[in-house]
Amino acid sequence: MMGVLADQAIQNMIENGAISAAPTIIAEQIQPASLDLRLGNRAWRVRASFLAGAGNSVADRLTEFEMHQIDLTNGAVLEKGCVYVVPLMESLDLPETVQAVANAKSSTGRLDLLTRLITDEGVEFDRIALGYTGPLFAEICPRSFSVLVRPGMRLNQIRFREGQAVLSDPELHDLHMKSPLVDGEAMIDQGLGFSVDLRPLEGDLVGYRAKPHTGVIDLDNIGYYDPADYWEPIHTKDGRIILDPGAFYILVSREAVHIPPEMAAEMAPYLAMVGEFRVHYAGFFDPGFGHANAGGAGSRGVLEVRCHEAPFVLEHGQIVGRLVYERMNEIPQRLYGADLASNYQGQGLKLSKHFKSPA
Repeated sequence: MMGVLADQAIQNMIENGAISAAPTIIAEQIQPASLDLRLGNRAWRVRASFLAGAGNSVADRLTEFEMHQIDLTNGAVLEKGCVYVVPLMESLDLPETVQAVANAKSSTGRLDLLTRLITDEGVEFDRIALGYTGPLFAEICPRSFSVLVRPGMRLNQIRFREGQAVLSDPELHDLHMKSPLVDGEAMIDQGLGFSVDLRPLEGDLVGYRAKPHTGVIDLDNIGYYDPADYWEPIHTKDGRIILDPGAFYILVSREAVHIPPEMAAEMAPYLAMVGEFRVHYAGFFDPGFGHANAGGAGSRGVLEVRCHEAPFVLEHGQIVGRLVYERMNEIPQRLYGADLASNYQGQGLKLSKHFKSPA
């Protein structure tokens, strides 16, 4: 059956060698509709971001752009503003009918840790061609905070699909009528649109802005850091904020999103014409996210927003992105939130799991 491959299909691909790894893949890597990827033992600091391009391997291009190598075995700091390439523990030997797409994990995106997948002969970030055989690499560029990483850390994830599974707008409308996808009116136009919430029901806290000069974040430390050391709270009473050029913000969607068990979704950026910003997104929404039967009852989408060259006024209810829904090839054995230790089920405005919860 065509669609995004569910966890049981991913397990089958591991067993038949379409996905391999050293050391062996562990159960915790397998998500309802994706596979977490692990950092290897070494990183290359490079002069610039690059794609391998047709006919080239990533290893060959590294010889052109390498500045120095870093052993990650005992932990190493990836510095803010620098670009690194890290071989991943996983590699692929995909069937000719299967393609893949990768994206940063939620906690990675909330740290403004730009993480993209590159492959041999790749001409796009985060896109893996039908039948790809070869190694996988993560390009990592910390944008707001320097981070301490170790081998085995999982910063990005990969999703597999057979055929065309994206729902058309009429199909999405029918799905919303059958099983509401948002808790209000659905804005459907090339996917399900969502807007920013700048008028919270309680208080006037609407988001956070990353501080420019902070300490290192050890990605193994969960619930450890004081948000006040890394973030400035953003308050407004009039439903608008002005985004500063180059600044990074954590905001939240006005809509509470539902992903039914037979669907997966990916967050896509909104058209650039709407303003001087983009949603720097961790794009995968798993089956069961925000779904009542999986303990969600609607979950807000956290928005990772970066402003471009000019200050820009962002107003309550402004559309900032869209969710593209896809059919699963089958319902996963485990749903987001229901059977997993999911950090963000039922979420509202929330920083990454590395920070202490507000008192």
